[in-house]
Amino acid sequence: MASLAFVFPLTPGKTEEWRAWGEDIQGVRRSEYEEHRHMTQQCSHLDQIREVTPSANGCEDCLKTGDTWLHLRLCLTCGHVGCCDSSKNKHATKHFHATNHPIIQSFEPGEDWGWCYIDQVMLEFA
Repeated sequence: MASLAFVFPLTPGKTEEWRAWGEDIQGVRRSEYEEHRHMTQQCSHLDQIREVTPSANGCEDCLKTGDTWLHLRLCLTCGHVGCCDSSKNKHATKHFHATNHPIIQSFEPGEDWGWCYIDQVMLEFA
């Protein structure tokens, strides 16, 4: 797994869809993102990140029910793969509520960010 570069807070409840520079990042414009980045807030759950093996090549729960998803998230405590909050089933968030595993990472190709549900901060991995 890549090393942590920095952590920054976002508006609570905006937990999905990291976008490229210059576009909205969770509804936060690039200039606001830069402000947040310089006022770094720490995640107090980094010690719960483990080397994990993904539980499936898609949303584990959607695969069981034959449903579909939009984007995938990987639990960095146990390796559960769940669908994002833009998916109708929101299995990654449901996994957090069931287990209290705090940190997920995008399981999408080319994306290297994470989210701490408890501290409500975005994580960027180097």
